[in-house]
Amino acid sequence: MSIIAKEVSKLYGTQKALDSVSFEVRSGEIVAFLGPNGAGKSTMMKIITGYIPATSGTVLVNGLDVMTNNLEIKKKIGYLPENNPLYPEMYVREYLKFVASIYRAKKIKCVGIEEIIEITGLSGESNKKIGSLSKGYRQRVGLAQALIHDPEVLILDEATTGLDPNQIVEIRNLIREAGREKTVMLSTHIMQEVEAICDRILIVDKGRIVADENKADIYGKIKKNRQIVTVEFNKDPQEAELRAATRADTVTREAPGKWRLESDSPEDIRPLIFAFAVANNLTVLSLSKEEANLEEVFRELTK
Repeated sequence: MSIIAKEVSKLYGTQKALDSVSFEVRSGEIVAFLGPNGAGKSTMMKIITGYIPATSGTVLVNGLDVMTNNLEIKKKIGYLPENNPLYPEMYVREYLKFVASIYRAKKIKCVGIEEIIEITGLSGESNKKIGSLSKGYRQRVGLAQALIHDPEVLILDEATTGLDPNQIVEIRNLIREAGREKTVMLSTHIMQEVEAICDRILIVDKGRIVADENKADIYGKIKKNRQIVTVEFNKDPQEAELRAATRADTVTREAPGKWRLESDSPEDIRPLIFAFAVANNLTVLSLSKEEANLEEVFRELTK
């Protein structure tokens, strides 16, 4: 197991950023680390990478304690922090050579400069100063420096921030490819990204882990019978009559003729909606049932 956190807490004065956080991330997994702003995600990532110490608890990376093996841990981890600190006056290729030289000084084998430029999509920008790049390309430079020493563990904090849709797809593919051989821990607010590339999901709220599930099992964290149905009639029915006929817990009129019904009943309410329409001479113009999604789970666990 590549990352093990045991009862990790972090205090900033009297404020508790992390409160007895424990989890494991296995080799070859891509794990999403989710939570609201201020929940403790970046703090946990900085502790794993050895940039700040925990107030209490233990973090092991490939069996090594981060506190007592700080320098050795940094050789094994590639880290893209949220604010992506770079040297804006350096050229892209120059900067990556500089980063590689630091690792080579420690006798760490690095990926070839040209290879890393190619796989991160920086070929057309490699002779430009970092300060002249768009935010999206600066993110690519940050990802390139995190990968340059071919780390066993990859820690990415908001890796796709500032990227356009095409760049997001490319970086997701790159992360997915890296996840075949490396342990990847990814913090993001983009739920589609999590559903596209992650195997497991950790959700932290107010410094505590509130969910640790495989992606396929995370939806069990919300009410299993909950159903949300949107229906559009050719004209508006009476709200009280619609509620009574469908036994919905909540009925909301969203637009003329368009209604949203929420129910915790195990019975599918769609046949009841059709029966109501027939009984009241209404035409059903559209009917759709929302599937449980990660945003709904996130809101339910962190509200």
